[in-house]
Formats: sequence, C-alpha cells, structure tokens
Amino acid sequence: MASVTPRPLDGIRVLALEQMQALPFATQLLTRLGAEVVKIEPISGDQGRASTPALTDPDGRAVGATFLRNNLNKRSVCVDLKNPAGRNLVLQLARRFDVFAENSKAGSMQRLGLGFDDVREAHPTCVYLSISGFGTTTPTPYRDWPAFAPVVEAMSGIYEWKRPDDTPPVVAPSGALGDISAALFATVGILAALRQRDRTGAAQLVDVAMYDAMVALADIIPNFWSLGLRRGGAVPIIQHAFRACDGYFIVQAGREHQFARLVELIGHPEWADDPRFETRQGWLDHLDDVLRPSIESWAAERTKVEASAALSAAGIAAGPCFVDDEVVRDEHLRARKMLVEMDRPDGVDQPVLIPGNPVKISGVPDGPDGRVPWLGEHTRQVLAAELGMGPAEIDGLYADGVVA
Repeated sequence: MASVTPRPLDGIRVLALEQMQALPFATQLLTRLGAEVVKIEPISGDQGRASTPALTDPDGRAVGATFLRNNLNKRSVCVDLKNPAGRNLVLQLARRFDVFAENSKAGSMQRLGLGFDDVREAHPTCVYLSISGFGTTTPTPYRDWPAFAPVVEAMSGIYEWKRPDDTPPVVAPSGALGDISAALFATVGILAALRQRDRTGAAQLVDVAMYDAMVALADIIPNFWSLGLRRGGAVPIIQHAFRACDGYFIVQAGREHQFARLVELIGHPEWADDPRFETRQGWLDHLDDVLRPSIESWAAERTKVEASAALSAAGIAAGPCFVDDEVVRDEHLRARKMLVEMDRPDGVDQPVLIPGNPVKISGVPDGPDGRVPWLGEHTRQVLAAELGMGPAEIDGLYADGVVA
C-alpha cells in the first residue's frame, strides 16, 4: 500500500500465485514493508476464501477467516491458468515484477508451463519463489504429497513430543505453524535472493519446503534425540504451569540462581540449600509434592498477571496463560499496534481482527493497512496498467473465460 514515508521494500513488485496461508502470509508481510503485491487467483478464488468462520463481501460471497488474515494491502486478479491464454497472460505480467511466487504442490506449475524455467525465459532476472510441502528441487519420498500445515506439523515430531500415552495427538494446537514457519523462511529467502539477483544479474530460485521449515521450528526434537533425550523426556528445569486465583501462569527457571529467587519469593529461602533441590533433577522430582503446593499457595490470592509481575520483578521469567478475550484486550498488543481492525462490509459492528506486523523498524510506520481485495476486484485495472490493454481486449478475455 502506498505510503508518504519511504519503506524498505518500496519499488519491489511481487506477482503471487498463492493459496491459503503459507505464501499469502509472506507476501502480506512484504507489503507491510513496502512491496507491491498482485495476487493471481483461480476463477473460483483462493481456497482461503472458502474457510470458516466467514463474512460476506459486497457481492454476497463468503470470505473466510484464512483469507481475511493473510491478504491485506493486495490487489486481486482472477485468471484461468489452465487456459493457454491465461498462462500467457501471467507470463506477460511476470516481466513487470521482481518476484514471481507460488505455493502449489510440487510439479503443478511446471505442468502449467509456469515453472522456474518458463518464467526465467520470460524474465531473465526474476526471483522465483516456490513454497510446497516437501520442496521442488530434490527427489524425496514425499515430494508428490499434498500438504497443509497440520501434515508437516505432525511429521516434524511436535505432535508426539509430549503426548500422554493412549491419548490421540492434538492436531493444529496453535494455528498454522506449518504455514507461518514456511512463510517466514520464504520471506528471508526472497530478501536474500533479491540481493543476490542484484549482485549477479541472474534469476534466482528460492525453494522452501514446509516440512523443512517445521523441523527448523521444532529444532529441539532432532537435537535432543542426538543428545540422548527421547520422546519428550522432561528436561530438568522448571518449565511448568501453576494455578493462580483466576487461571494459570507459567514459570521458567532453569538456573540455580533463578531457583533461589523463586523459593525466596514464595517464602522458602532455605530450599536453595536443601539437599532435595541440590540438582536440577531434584527440582523436578519434588515439583508436585513440594514446589507446586507452595507456589500455588503463594499465588492463590494473586491473579495470574499479578503472580507473573511479581515473579518478573524478582528476575524470574513468567507469564499469564491468556484466553482469547484477554488477548484481544491486551494493552501491550494495543501499544505495539499488533491488532489491526478491518471494517466489515456486511453490517456487523465488530471489525475483523488481524495480527499486525511484528517487524518494527525505526522510521518506518505501522500501517495503515488496506483491506483484503474482493475476488477479482483489480483484474481490469491491472491488465490495463501493466499490459496496456484496452476495454475491448479485456472484455474479450472476460467473454472467453480467461479472466474474471
């Protein structure tokens, strides 16, 4: 979105053939840093538009939550990529953009004639980003598997890491980590590839596998395995939840001086020299029979925020376990502009809340963010501005079902 204040990525243009969240999250972040993003959607629209919960756009079509939280500041063009004329249209557009990005199953773009080699032929200095479940450049047993976030999350080991025996894994426990991790690595890859392109003058291919990104995010699983700690075995530190008068708070104390501060705060300074707690393993061995009752007795007359504040003041890392109602009212998030409001077009007063930009750069303002685009809202505008097409030519494309 245009801004009076210069932004780091002003002038960078991205053509994104994107669906759902892994790539849309990345390109939305790029727009917040100044890049211009044109989103190419199928005639039926990005799959994220069909997610739930949803609102209704001005034309009465549903727009789902996944789409709403990943597509601020973009323009939408609908093209039938299976139509040769649609493919050629996208290749013509690609010449006008620095980055060509897609997040389809491995091989899909090549079959459509929109793979790296095809785009590079049309635009010899492009940066081509591909996000897929398992990558496109290396043969692996899973290369042809479709993947959404929970698939690669499960394969990373996190679902089994601390799963109680005989209890089914909790699927997607905290949103689309598999998507967002891939999006963040993709963003780093794009920025590095742009610099490399500028240095060498050659096209760059950035290949990000969601599975790879999740293994990097869940780094302790292979690392701890290599050090002899298997299947979520307890690391000998206090890293647990405790009850206050209004809910839970968590405490992490992993060093001896932190343990000494903790037991002093709860009224038992003598425990710092108690033989039972001489080792870190001793902290865990006596967590439930000694430490937990005392910590929760101390916290019983405090709220989870008050308990966390007291612990923090003593130099002990702690934080309250917020429910959704508390998150959306949190003063820190308000001060940091981390909850962006998008007014609804369907008469509902409550705006849609979308996470803001966590990347704060001196001299670069937060927002304002533009709303998400309605389906195909900018098709005519983009074809006219980028390719110089007149109304009659564009009308012909509509009539032939090439665009919508």
